[in-house]
Amino acid sequence: MTAPKIFVGPVSKNIVDVAKKFNIGFIPSRRQVDYDSGYVNNWNTNSFAAYVKEYNKNTLIVRDHGGPEQGSISDNGLQSLEEDTKYFDIIHIDPWKQNNNFNDGLAETIKLITFCFNKNKNIYFEVGTEESIRPFTPIELHALLSALKKNLPQQCFANIKYAVIQSGTALKETKQIGNYNSQKLIEMVQVVKDFNLLSKEHNGDYISPSIIKEKFNLGLDSINISPEFGLIESLCYLEAFTSADREQFFNLCLGSNKWRKWVSKGFDPLKNKKKLIKICGHYVFSYPEFKTILKKYDNISSFVEQKLILKLNELTRL
Repeated sequence: MTAPKIFVGPVSKNIVDVAKKFNIGFIPSRRQVDYDSGYVNNWNTNSFAAYVKEYNKNTLIVRDHGGPEQGSISDNGLQSLEEDTKYFDIIHIDPWKQNNNFNDGLAETIKLITFCFNKNKNIYFEVGTEESIRPFTPIELHALLSALKKNLPQQCFANIKYAVIQSGTALKETKQIGNYNSQKLIEMVQVVKDFNLLSKEHNGDYISPSIIKEKFNLGLDSINISPEFGLIESLCYLEAFTSADREQFFNLCLGSNKWRKWVSKGFDPLKNKKKLIKICGHYVFSYPEFKTILKKYDNISSFVEQKLILKLNELTRL
């Protein structure tokens, strides 16, 4: 398995079409692409995997945050995971949103890995979670990996390929608000290496290329980037649209309510129309009303593609 340094969230069909031509992996969340639905191009798990693999069968697809309470509705995540075992390469097992207690999260991780492994002996796994869901110390990460090695069958543990490390990343609106801690990165990467796994960090959006390169130089194997690509595409539309179409774009975003999870308390959308579009524009790209707007602009796809390529070139050269 060739491990790319960059994993991209499929926030739109445009980013998928561009990114699949690069040496990157995809990290669909359950809200983006799930067994029965998704806000991205109306893909489900099967159709998304088929679309990506038709271009390059070796492109890695990693379910991001697979597990309970990670989809668009409240559930135990098992139906989603079962479909993932059929079509994806790796599943990020993440029960930590529901289980903040270490022992509970460990038990659920073992349960979900076992469930998936019994469905497909060739499925691989990513374990741990990002800082915004449940902070981990290097000691706790070592305890998690040690307990998984002890309690899972040898072949099952051998299918764990990635562990999530934390060095201070967090997102709010369209900003990186985390406090980067290089020493913690070094310590957590070493823990992962002690178990012969690959290290991956989440929420790598809005970080300067020099810092990302530094993280790679310190031993980080790969990093996830997702909403930043949605912002790039949304900015293209804001630049190209007429004032009337920008207003309609805003109304679609406002009505989606997808912006609420990303903003601070007291955020007034009517006073921050452009900011709201920048935060959640990508959630409405697949709306029929938005597609109707796009039909007015002949060269908009090429414009978006150029901007996305610039960013991917910058990242894949690190």
